[in-house]
Amino acid sequence: MAELPDLETLRIGIERIDAEILDALRRRMDLADDIARTKLAAASPLRDPTREDLVLRKVREAATSHGLDPHEIERIYRLIMDMSVARQQSLIQRLDTTPLRVGYPGIEGSYSHIAARQRYTGRPGGVLLNGFETAREVLDSLRRGELDLALLPIENTSAGSVSETYDLLADGGVTIIGELLSQVDHRLLGLPGARLEDLRTVLSHPQALAQCEAFLRKVPWIRPLPESDTSGAALKVRERHDPTVAAIASETAAQRFGLQVLVRDIQQASGDYTRFVELAREATPVPPDVPCKTTLTIVLEHRPGTLGQVLTALAQRGVNVAKLESRPIPGQPWEYRFYLDLEGHAASASMVAALQDLEPLTSAMRVLGTYPRAGSEHG
Repeated sequence: MAELPDLETLRIGIERIDAEILDALRRRMDLADDIARTKLAAASPLRDPTREDLVLRKVREAATSHGLDPHEIERIYRLIMDMSVARQQSLIQRLDTTPLRVGYPGIEGSYSHIAARQRYTGRPGGVLLNGFETAREVLDSLRRGELDLALLPIENTSAGSVSETYDLLADGGVTIIGELLSQVDHRLLGLPGARLEDLRTVLSHPQALAQCEAFLRKVPWIRPLPESDTSGAALKVRERHDPTVAAIASETAAQRFGLQVLVRDIQQASGDYTRFVELAREATPVPPDVPCKTTLTIVLEHRPGTLGQVLTALAQRGVNVAKLESRPIPGQPWEYRFYLDLEGHAASASMVAALQDLEPLTSAMRVLGTYPRAGSEHG
């Protein structure tokens, strides 16, 4: 029978392996710092749940192949991931310039995320993007001071207004400080090898389904089902691994989740754009020489012809109405709140006079923000 090594020798061997593990963890944390800097420069979210799930799945598989308990190894790696995120957050707090914290609805690869990257990538000091499941969660986080800005879709050139955003703006506590126009290019995404004729279900956000209505009429064997987010719909296609299920989402989502583009440009209009509003807790000054908009919300006095009087009063003051939207007031049947996008600065003489003219015609009036028109941002 072979002689067993003495206990001290075994302990020295374990200490040597522990040192190797600690050295590997240090190198992993160093890489986490580099990842944080890269994400800030590229306006990518700090935490990536999809990526984390993929890493954990690979770790469980590797643990099994090494004869280790996959559940215990997963528990250890979750702690390591939390250490990495904490390390990245600590680095951000130590930066000379504080990165901007921006929230948007959806996950990485969603159109809101693409628009956020379009607007903030390359910003000095970096940007920390945060995706939320719903627009309400985004604004709640902004109001609590956990975000500096929020970016929400408010209308689309083919599907019309995003009612949820208008309703959330009525809750107050935020102001519009900017707008962004982002082109929409919808793709029909399926699993690799999937065929259009075999599809039975397509998942996407209701707005995306509306924007692709003409295409969907041509494929009546495919049933559309709404999801809260386009990129989230693509993720579900990947997870379900069902070749009869597809998603309407972006090219970025296809690349991110390893899906195949079955049909390109399926939106109704070739020049399809979504307008996003940028929101903050406090207004940002806009120089008077910058072309801008002022968004207003009003509740009219309950008298016949009041809306016509409002529009006439604005026209007489030379204020152009770029958009008029109405939304029902909760708890007040058949009463409506109106949103008006007006061309001009709230502090201009014509706008000040126009708003004074509107006061006797309204029971409530609030300026939601004055901000540069898309393409005319200053600075």
